Amino acid sequence: MTLARTICLGFLLVISVGTLLLAMPLSLADGTWGNPLTALFTSTSAVCVTGLSVVDVGKYYSPFGQVILLLLFQIGGLGYMTATTFLMVLLGWRLRLRDKVALHRSLETPGMAGLRQLLKSIIAMTVVIELTGAFLLLPVFSRDFGFSQGLWFSLFHSVSAFNNAGFGLLSDNLMRYVETPIVSWTVGGLIIFGGIGYQVLLEGYLWLRDRQPQRRLFIFTLHTKLAVTITALLLVLGTLAIWGTEFRNTDTVAQLGYLNSWTAAWFQAVTARTAGFNTVDQMELTLTAVVVTIILMFIGASPGGTGGGIKTTTLGLLVFCTHAVLQGKTTVVCFQRRLPVAVVFKAVGITVGSLSAVMLGVILLSLANPNLNFIQILFEAVSAFGTVGLDLGVMATANAATQLILIGLMYTGRVGVLLLMSALLGDPRPSAIRYPEEELLVG
Repeated sequence: MTLARTICLGFLLVISVGTLLLAMPLSLADGTWGNPLTALFTSTSAVCVTGLSVVDVGKYYSPFGQVILLLLFQIGGLGYMTATTFLMVLLGWRLRLRDKVALHRSLETPGMAGLRQLLKSIIAMTVVIELTGAFLLLPVFSRDFGFSQGLWFSLFHSVSAFNNAGFGLLSDNLMRYVETPIVSWTVGGLIIFGGIGYQVLLEGYLWLRDRQPQRRLFIFTLHTKLAVTITALLLVLGTLAIWGTEFRNTDTVAQLGYLNSWTAAWFQAVTARTAGFNTVDQMELTLTAVVVTIILMFIGASPGGTGGGIKTTTLGLLVFCTHAVLQGKTTVVCFQRRLPVAVVFKAVGITVGSLSAVMLGVILLSLANPNLNFIQILFEAVSAFGTVGLDLGVMATANAATQLILIGLMYTGRVGVLLLMSALLGDPRPSAIRYPEEELLVG
């Protein structure tokens, strides 16, 4: 039982328990046993913080079922190892070296020092941010649904947004609030905070704390610099690209007015980064906006965050690697730091593996849905693999084969291609053999 297998099987265990709970009559609004495949799909989507659903969550599930759903995407957002290790800390159990290594690998932290304190900080930060988001959403939801139901709606959507889950309790998602800035900015901010990664949030907190003149100078890590830079660039370029292709589209943002149209374009760029909420109808987007959304979904969030995709740092590393090749250099330098060759190999492996998984998903989905066009199939495959949850209308009529394929893509995207392959193949064995070097023509 390797660490990779422990993490992958842990996610499968949570999905299995969630499937059983969501299929129970207590979880359904009509009080009957639910469809097992529907329960499996919804549980996988929740644990993998995707947000794809074949049912209307707000009407299909009872309050108990909605609470189960919230717990599932909260565990999925934190990560299986984070949730279980925190439970061990609460119970007073002593963390073994194996537990610390598994948590380190799950959180993608640079080291294992202070993992217990890091874990407590992550939980505290999660609670504070989610409660703050619920407090900001409460005035709008309580106005529309009453205080008690509005309070639950606020908490549910806040937790869902921070965990980049994309589950909502409204039939039209958040489209009715496209001209309500407080909802768009609050949910968008929660998505960004959840997707940027806990390490970046902790360093941001430490930087704010140490800004006093008597404190020492705070130096950000390379990870934070690259993650924040790429995230900011993607949000700015994504907003400009979507607004530039949609500002004349009367079915999306053209009728909203200048400021609201920019807000809607910004929210589309944010939610495509693995969140799944939408304030405009995805099926009414222009083809160019759909392509931009697919690119943003494939890139995804940052390591250590609640989102999926190949991650922002992977994209940044590949860009700097390409820059080094164009300059004829043999080392990759990023923010005046030389990157190890192993990190470059990992970035290439993640990208190639992710592309392979998406292409396999596209092929299987095209076989199961010959009536769909290529853009719809590609959009659904990337949305599932990137744990995004946006949909071009495919989920309303998704057959059993389509649901099973998307379940596989969601699971692969959540645990990671390399981690899944490591779980299937086992840990690599060290070798003392070193082969001779030979030139190869590429490009």
